Amino acid sequence: MPIRTIATLAVAVMLGLFAVVLVRNYVAKQAPKQEAQATGTVPMVVAAREIKRGETLQPALLKVAQVPKEAAPVGAFQTVQQLTGAEGQQRVALRTILPNEALMPTKVSGPGGRAIMSAAVAEGMRAVSLRSNNIAGVAGFVLPGDHIDILLTRTIEGNTVTQTLADNVLVLGVDQTDSDETDKPQVVSAVTVQVTPAQAHTITLAQSVGQVTLALRSISDQGLPSKRVTQVADLGFVPKPKPVAPPLPPAALAKAAPVVPNGDMVRVTRGTDVTGYTLSTVR
Repeated sequence: MPIRTIATLAVAVMLGLFAVVLVRNYVAKQAPKQEAQATGTVPMVVAAREIKRGETLQPALLKVAQVPKEAAPVGAFQTVQQLTGAEGQQRVALRTILPNEALMPTKVSGPGGRAIMSAAVAEGMRAVSLRSNNIAGVAGFVLPGDHIDILLTRTIEGNTVTQTLADNVLVLGVDQTDSDETDKPQVVSAVTVQVTPAQAHTITLAQSVGQVTLALRSISDQGLPSKRVTQVADLGFVPKPKPVAPPLPPAALAKAAPVVPNGDMVRVTRGTDVTGYTLSTVR
């Protein structure tokens, strides 16, 4: 057989094998999509194993699962490529992600991000710190991830009041810890919370005019406080101040002053002021 014929046959066989590989790969890629369309499911990226907070996301840590369309969380990533990138553009986990847990934008940083608090602050919100102690901080039981109400106690024109500054506020960190996996109570000197820009102004000013305290919410409580302002009178019986007799006019004081011998001391009371006079004879 001529060499040219053999070469042509070999090239044809190689091209045929290459075409088979291309078709197989195409079918393999289309099969999940067709299956998803047939069964009403959508792809969703989940953790292949536990991913620690601060760990860089790699393809080996992720996998794609098919979930019912109505059960897929809004905003979930659908491909591994959306979460991995080139060197310097990789994402990191902002919190520990358990096996088979969905990867959500709130759980990971942006491309090239780090596990920093600014990445955890919601868009349009602000992080502000409050002074804390064992009383104001609910004995150290306020931890990252909790929700609290922020209260202010101050005295206005002699009347002491407590008012709610902000309610259902997310705690981002305590002292220099922002991990929501912290479960041991600790007395701290500062608590950092997520608030609106307007609430940030209010809370900052409140710390300079009165005592700010925190009220820990139940994990299932999403309601508003039943009362916004409480006064001393709301605590119950408050004794009325005793009436103070008005001071006597000077003419009445002079009339009521006793006659004393020469050289003795006379005390004259005008309201709350007492003045002493020594009597002497004018020659």
